[in-house]
Amino acid sequence: MARILVTDGEQRSSLAAVRSLGRAGHEVLVCSARRRPLAGASRYARSVHRVSDPLEGPDAFRGEVAAVVEQEGVDVLLPMTDISVPLLLPLRERIPGLLLPFPEASVYEGISDKRNLMEVAGAAGVPVPRQMVVETREAGASMGPEAPFEPHTPVVLKPARSAVVRAGGVQRFGVRMLDRAGDLEAALRGFPDEAFPVLVQERITGPGLGAFVLAEGGRTLATFGHRRIREKPPTGGVSVYREAVPLRADVRAHAETILEAFGWTGVAMVEFKEDAATGTPYLMEVNGRFWGSLQLAVDAGVDFPRMLVELALEEGGASEGPGGQAAEPRSGVRSRWLWGDVDHLLWILLRGRKARVAHPTLPTSLQALGRFLVPWRPGDRFEVLRLSDPGPFLRESVQWVGGVLGR
Repeated sequence: MARILVTDGEQRSSLAAVRSLGRAGHEVLVCSARRRPLAGASRYARSVHRVSDPLEGPDAFRGEVAAVVEQEGVDVLLPMTDISVPLLLPLRERIPGLLLPFPEASVYEGISDKRNLMEVAGAAGVPVPRQMVVETREAGASMGPEAPFEPHTPVVLKPARSAVVRAGGVQRFGVRMLDRAGDLEAALRGFPDEAFPVLVQERITGPGLGAFVLAEGGRTLATFGHRRIREKPPTGGVSVYREAVPLRADVRAHAETILEAFGWTGVAMVEFKEDAATGTPYLMEVNGRFWGSLQLAVDAGVDFPRMLVELALEEGGASEGPGGQAAEPRSGVRSRWLWGDVDHLLWILLRGRKARVAHPTLPTSLQALGRFLVPWRPGDRFEVLRLSDPGPFLRESVQWVGGVLGR
């Protein structure tokens, strides 16, 4: 068995990884910028280490994680977010023998760069949105008539990189949606210079589709799919109640094509959006790390953290690894993040009436309350609340109440 360090212990995905790997018999350590991280309350966490916030002090974060690795004799390092992964990949060269089950830094950067991703995916036959690339703020201010969209066309503005490491910390960039391309020049002026190049894509209207994948050298080892039942905020955000479903064949094929093109090793969340008019799944982005609803995949029989660590140990000569294709996930398993579901309900009760003007499909207050008060259905699992490991839910509850009182 291995000694494993899981970063970003405040994340629910980190808790899922800690529980998975602890049950598999590994010795799991947790680090976080928070004093009492969620995953650190698990009975499977052997120790918790405080490190700097990677957003505010990326160099300090990297150095402190390296120190934990060296002092504790860590075999496998699992960074859990799109901030910690690129910051910690260089530790491969700094600490000989450390196993980081991710692709080379150049491959990770290549798939994270949305412009490069769209070029590679489009060339491989994967549907991508119609788009243009604006290289600089100056170019955006002087586009003139060459923009490929009609003024009334809804568009989405996406910086090619979601984050940039700077001397004072990590600067993150969000996505902007415009109801009409005629407002494009003014919107581009709102981005800082560091956000460019910016992709301007035709907005695809329809449901989101995600493929969750484990691959080795571009070869798919395991896949998983789910559908969102409730989110917070309800107009579109983090899923708080979701269900395992069979992965659509075309979505799976497109995801495998992309990861094969990059020779990807590790886990990835490949996101698509289905065009409501044609049913075509268009590629949105690829996140080369674990995802927020990881616990659902584990509950449905696809234990991504365990398989990823076994893959790393196999490559390091310490295990036979996960072998071939994993078993198909069990459909119908559902995962409920209880405090997130409370937030969903409160949002509907407090804001739903006004929001339904722009989002008529939102449930009424009575409907939302009725759905919330159904405590359990066959196939349901609570994401954080586990009778066999109650510490994380107790900690989360205290923090949730404290947050409410603080507001």
